[in-house]
Amino acid sequence: MVARVTTVAFEGTNVLDIDVQVQMSSGMPKFNLVGLPDKAVAESRERVRAALFALGLSLPAKHIAVNLAPADVLKEGSHFDLPIALALLAAMRVLPPEEISHYTALGELALDGALSPVAGVLPAAVTASAAGRGLICPAKNGGEAVWAGELEVLAAPSLLALINHFKGTQVLGRPEARLQTEDGGYADLRDIKGQETAKRALEVAAAGGHNLLMIGPPGSGKSMLAARLPGILPPLAPDEALEISMIHSLAGLLDEGKLLRRRPFRDPHHSASLPSLVGGGVRAKPGEISLAHNGVLFLDELPEFQRPTLEALRQPMETGRAVVSRANHHVTYPARVQLIAAMNPCRCGHMADASRACGRAPKCAADYQSRISGPLFDRIDCHVDVPAVSAADLSLPPPAEDSAIVAARVLAAREAQTARYQALANDNAALPPPRTNAEVDGEMLEKVAAPDQAGRDLLTKAAEQMKLSARGYHRVLRVARTLADMEGKDSVQRLHIAEALSYRRLNLGK
Repeated sequence: MVARVTTVAFEGTNVLDIDVQVQMSSGMPKFNLVGLPDKAVAESRERVRAALFALGLSLPAKHIAVNLAPADVLKEGSHFDLPIALALLAAMRVLPPEEISHYTALGELALDGALSPVAGVLPAAVTASAAGRGLICPAKNGGEAVWAGELEVLAAPSLLALINHFKGTQVLGRPEARLQTEDGGYADLRDIKGQETAKRALEVAAAGGHNLLMIGPPGSGKSMLAARLPGILPPLAPDEALEISMIHSLAGLLDEGKLLRRRPFRDPHHSASLPSLVGGGVRAKPGEISLAHNGVLFLDELPEFQRPTLEALRQPMETGRAVVSRANHHVTYPARVQLIAAMNPCRCGHMADASRACGRAPKCAADYQSRISGPLFDRIDCHVDVPAVSAADLSLPPPAEDSAIVAARVLAAREAQTARYQALANDNAALPPPRTNAEVDGEMLEKVAAPDQAGRDLLTKAAEQMKLSARGYHRVLRVARTLADMEGKDSVQRLHIAEALSYRRLNLGK
């Protein structure tokens, strides 16, 4: 007889069903685990043996073979402990095999039989629900599993509790869906005095989902502006919240299984490695750009990042996907982010102030700024100078507009975009509708962002004089479409093109 329990393996955001098969036969007592397990899976034999011993059970003196099928898929992670233990208990007739076959199980066993939380429970629950199965998981992961739908969820604190549930001596109730609590509000734009041009650019970037680069001396407020962007972005839609939470679940970053309710704001240090930013490592985990999906990725001191690390961002910024290719992995993670970057104009940061600039100016500025490649620079929609704040500005009272007022305008512009692209998607149901102007491309961009004749003439002339690439040309159109949405205009006009062009530069030094 072969006892079977279903569990899962992860390849990026793809969830693969794994059949845990246990057979006990006569012969020399031995516990073999096959099916391409990694070190953590192979060690599950000792954790399972100790957990059963803690319950007063011992493995029979037989030859025990555990197969993880399909055998050619690499099995990684400690979540295989629980399905292996359940399959063993079914083979020993401690649990009814026909009942546990209707569940997908995952969880890590402690030596005393307690169940420890594991990563990936939310995507596993979504896959189990689609297959018509229930889910067995640790108690601390139950709050995220129930977001997958009306599937049956058994969130147990220990292996003993599961055994008692199947024997009818204990009932495991359905866990409650949990949300992350709001730990205080967002930082407010009223805290920033002066910098009206930079605030305007920040609002434009928020309204259309555009990438933004801020250049200015130290202490001018670049990081403060970036930190206030989440406070003016629209709230997460339910599908966006579920999508983000699934990525964080795969990374093991969901706090006690609580679903995310805020847009991510990730600000890695400039010493971050390429795998940590884009994804990778031994198990091809999602990187910062995927953890910031549907949110903001803030790169402060942009030229200080390693050149290969910055160049690796180019493809995800265009496609919205981070593809991680390794010898034993080829996985894809979603990476639709809004990139906000900040930098000093030169190493000392005071190129514009002759009294404070170093003796190598302006050559030091050219050397410093050349660390950012032209293709990466071209992918940033808006570039804005953030000059030093004067003492006169600092002595002024706080601005009248706070983040709530700006957020209302941003939300109105986003709703106009959603309605427009949803209507266009109804005409072409084969393609998912864009969410923001920053995602529009091809024929749809030419249709929705076609300027009037005066605007077209201005854009054509500016593109020739500024030597805009085709990508830069289209990004000007996207920003102009956002500016029109902020004014409630149906068409792009010359004024919108002019302001959108003001956010482009010939190069970083000009």
